[in-house]
Amino acid sequence: MRVRVLILTIMFTGPAAIWAQHTPPSDSSTDCPLHAQNVAASPYAGQQSREIKALSTEEREQLLSGHGMGLSRVAELNGFPGPKHVLELSASLSLSEVQQQTAQQLFDEMLTKAQALGREIVDAEAALEALFTGGAIDREQLAAHVLEIGRLKGQLRLAHLEAHLRMHAELDDSQTTAYDRLRGYR
Repeated sequence: MRVRVLILTIMFTGPAAIWAQHTPPSDSSTDCPLHAQNVAASPYAGQQSREIKALSTEEREQLLSGHGMGLSRVAELNGFPGPKHVLELSASLSLSEVQQQTAQQLFDEMLTKAQALGREIVDAEAALEALFTGGAIDREQLAAHVLEIGRLKGQLRLAHLEAHLRMHAELDDSQTTAYDRLRGYR
């Protein structure tokens, strides 16, 4: 019964709330619901001066430095440790010398790929920015640029996730369990 009441409440109050957001106050001096005094500032306000508007300074720096940016969270939270953190926890995980060397190699390879892909993403975003800035963009150009950026972002995520997959194969179960505990997942 409570579920039905909740559903009915949402059905009847939800549309009214949405309508109220787009309807000007009755004392408005204009018939336009988007009159300046009725519109909240965009969350993008202030970002129009960025060199590449699609990327914050922090996002740009993270891409160029090869940081993970949460791209491998699915691996990390499902028992597939990343080489960077394995190296940081090497003593606590009782890594062998071979495991340490392997972790370092995996990290270095991932970082090299991630930095190169990050540079490509930043460059691709800059190219898209230039098309919009110049006002000379059509649907075909838009599609080509957006799909390329998506491909590059997919490759970047793959580079990070592959490092986790390969690192997992180098650790025994007790090390993986210890890693999860030390990282606060258990």
